[in-house]
Amino acid sequence: MKQVIYTKQAPAPIGPYSQAVKSNGFLFVSGQVAIDVAASGDIQAETRQVMENIGAILQAAGMDYSNIVKASIFVKDLNNFGTINDVYGSFFTSEHGEPYHPARETVEVARLPKDVNVEISVIAC
Repeated sequence: MKQVIYTKQAPAPIGPYSQAVKSNGFLFVSGQVAIDVAASGDIQAETRQVMENIGAILQAAGMDYSNIVKASIFVKDLNNFGTINDVYGSFFTSEHGEPYHPARETVEVARLPKDVNVEISVIAC
């Protein structure tokens, strides 16, 4: 059984896909970008907005960041890795206040949709 998840608190899809799909206890969140923030060139603000978009989608599905088990990060410039990593990491803490980090990969790509600098997708359960 599949359930499409949608919230107005995150950007509407810019193509033929859903913000997220929930199936058999798993939530598959499509890659999120920060279109408005990307134009500023502030990678920290852009990454924060992407993570907030993900948080809104998780909330719409009855989940939160602690439910994320896998993340995929796509960046235009791997020189921004440290900044992206710091912002991304700040969204994860366990029930006991200790850091919790899902499995993930980070990949440098030639170009991203809408010429953003970072895109992140996640799987949660």
